[in-house]
Amino acid sequence: MANGGYDYARANASIANGDSDLVSFGRLFLANPDLPERFANNELLNTPDHTTFYGRGDKGYTDYPFLESLTACCHG
Repeated sequence: MANGGYDYARANASIANGDSDLVSFGRLFLANPDLPERFANNELLNTPDHTTFYGRGDKGYTDYPFLESLTACCHG
């Protein structure tokens, strides 16, 4: 299992090259609660706000927008 700083392309390359069997996405999942959908549709990712990690409260854990809310909000 690989972890740490992977994006979609790097994760797929790691698996394809036999360097790992699977890759985890901690920070990207925090910022993108719909990460598999975003990867599958080659959508833009929310940028993680590292200053909110491991703090107290919801900020940085439950306030990132889902892709569907961005689409409804900003694309008609």
